[in-house]
Amino acid sequence: MAESVETIPTESAQVSCDGGGGALGHPRVYLQIKPEVGEIECPYCSRHYVLKPGAAAGADGH
Repeated sequence: MAESVETIPTESAQVSCDGGGGALGHPRVYLQIKPEVGEIECPYCSRHYVLKPGAAAGADGH
């Protein structure tokens, strides 16, 4: 059986991921969600980031 992958809804098209495990996580990476796709997967831990409905396209959280 495949491991459950965490899905994280976000309002920002730019997200950072460190695996969430503190010292047991992975190096922090910054990921850019393409508005036309609406989602991205972390290449280290496979966390799945999904833009929330109504999130501003191109929002970078700043």
